[in-house]
Amino acid sequence: MTSQTPPTTPPGMPSLSEILIQSADLPWRAKSLAGVHEKMLWRDEATGATIALIRFDKGSSIPTPHLHASNQFMFCLEGHYEYTSTGVTLRAGSFYCNPKGNVHGPTLAHEDTIVVEMYDGPHYPERPSWYTNDEDAR
Repeated sequence: MTSQTPPTTPPGMPSLSEILIQSADLPWRAKSLAGVHEKMLWRDEATGATIALIRFDKGSSIPTPHLHASNQFMFCLEGHYEYTSTGVTLRAGSFYCNPKGNVHGPTLAHEDTIVVEMYDGPHYPERPSWYTNDEDAR
């Protein structure tokens, strides 16, 4: 039997190793915007791409229109979350894609809501005013 060297990841590319996370074992991290919490599942430090669970408590909101520096994708696991200026509403099973640079919001969680949120690059061109620390905006 011959031993083989495992493939290596080219410099600058994300790891190709498998990742398994039991999200129930992760604590929710409160963000600096009241009523918003996250469980970061994956982050590529080189590109800013992320996959996270985001929980919006009933009544919480993103207070102003804003845009993202990359494409945003959300899949609603539970709850009722609305983009109030357009009436776009996410409920369990809804998939939402917001293209880079598209101004959207404000939002309102009509119920406790959990979404899987993905970005294919950095979240914001600059930290939004409703966050009080840089970690919450990445």
